[in-house]
Amino acid sequence: MNKENNRPPADFSFVRYANCWEDPALLVKALRPARGKRLLSIASAGDNSLSLVASGAEVVAVDLNPAQLACAELRKEAIRALDHATYLQFAGIDATSERLDAYRSIRPALGPAAQSYWDARADILAAGFIHAGKFERYFRLFRDWVLPLIHAPRTIHGLLEPKRLQARRDFYRDTWDNRRWKLLFRVFFSRTMMGRLGRDPAFFNHVEGRVSSRILQRAHYALTELDTSRNPYLSYILTGNYKPELPHYLQPENYRAIRQQIDHLTLRQGTVDAIAEEYGPRSFDGYNLSDIFEYLSPEQCVDVYGRLLKSARPAARLAYWNMLVPRQCPSSLASRIRPLESEAQQLFLEDRAFFYSRFVLEEVK
Repeated sequence: MNKENNRPPADFSFVRYANCWEDPALLVKALRPARGKRLLSIASAGDNSLSLVASGAEVVAVDLNPAQLACAELRKEAIRALDHATYLQFAGIDATSERLDAYRSIRPALGPAAQSYWDARADILAAGFIHAGKFERYFRLFRDWVLPLIHAPRTIHGLLEPKRLQARRDFYRDTWDNRRWKLLFRVFFSRTMMGRLGRDPAFFNHVEGRVSSRILQRAHYALTELDTSRNPYLSYILTGNYKPELPHYLQPENYRAIRQQIDHLTLRQGTVDAIAEEYGPRSFDGYNLSDIFEYLSPEQCVDVYGRLLKSARPAARLAYWNMLVPRQCPSSLASRIRPLESEAQQLFLEDRAFFYSRFVLEEVK
């Protein structure tokens, strides 16, 4: 496969996602990480790859974007060096004036590329690196300029308060779901606005239909059927931070386990299929593929998927999301996998990151 043809024509010179915006609870249940297993994972910011390490698996995290790898490497070495409370301060979740001091203590453990990247971004480190991505800035614009036109602070606080299922449905119907919410949501989360301010326009090359309407439907589900008080993604979008619910990898028991096994995480730059091929046949027990197939043409999906299958061990599982483009195992390769549709649908009902329209889980025969 020509790797250049399979690269999305997107700008990879900066951190696009300073946090992972897929729910790792689904990955942990779907891929069943455990000691003795090796998983191949899209790195992104590193959160979900670290969550897979918590259960003892060896994880090879891959990304094309060197800035994303710098973000993941900073997380890895910060977890190695810092206790839980200090990490929360350094990352930008809890307040501190000593983030640059913490960085200086971590810096010697970083590789030259990560050192160079973060040395030039002291302002980002001082503010907390979890707020540094383009996608996080997009949500900040929504929080600062759009949300105040829709609801008062007390209403936003009310949405995040613990409630029973019927109370959440009533609150959404009677208080939250007004005309301004529908109108401004559709404008701000349109293809044009997301491409300009959030994701790269190239990531919509294979998308058809209205983007905002599909995301609004998923937001309705997440704000009613799931516990809004226990949703870290919703909390970040509406308040700018992860409180009171921390992401999976930062929950104290998971943080301790990751810190003990931090060397189980290997970071690699390249395409996921190229790294899989480099490891060779029967190398991986599972794959966290984020939503990479959305950025590829159907022909490219066949090529990438086929290369991944060559590196798979028997009963290896492939987990990935569809956001706006329907993707699953290409029909020409379908005889080699077993779709786990019922399990995937059940897991998707628990998905707190409500941007995606489908969770796909498949198993190698």
